[in-house]
Amino acid sequence: MLIDPETPEGAHAARRLRAETVLWLTTVREGGQPQSTPVWFIWEEERGAILMFSIPTSPKLTNIRANPKVSMHCNDIDGSDVVAIEGTAEIDDDSPTPDRIPRYLEKYRARIVDELRSEPEEFGRLYSQAIRITPTRVRALWPVEE
Repeated sequence: MLIDPETPEGAHAARRLRAETVLWLTTVREGGQPQSTPVWFIWEEERGAILMFSIPTSPKLTNIRANPKVSMHCNDIDGSDVVAIEGTAEIDDDSPTPDRIPRYLEKYRARIVDELRSEPEEFGRLYSQAIRITPTRVRALWPVEE
């Protein structure tokens, strides 16, 4: 597993992946232009992978099919707590939809209902395509606690 919770950098990255609600996913368009998109996700610590969902017609899926190398980063306001991840994306046609994954629903149910004004089942029908990313490189920088 690339994100090793036994190392300080891996433990920090795993902690951020458990706590964050949005990652910025960057894929590359056919012409070479990077395209960054905010995404909801869950950190599958037991698999060492990041699972997210997309509308099946989304350009990010076209980009991933053409080039599965992606990068992601957690939000950071002033550059003092950086977690950047490079990885390989896989379009997973066998995954359950997000409304059938308890950890995903636990994390996002309120946002699905309150912000999107949707029911989880409707969200699952719309965001039905799973994308699983296996990290290949992780960079973490955070303040040293005194």
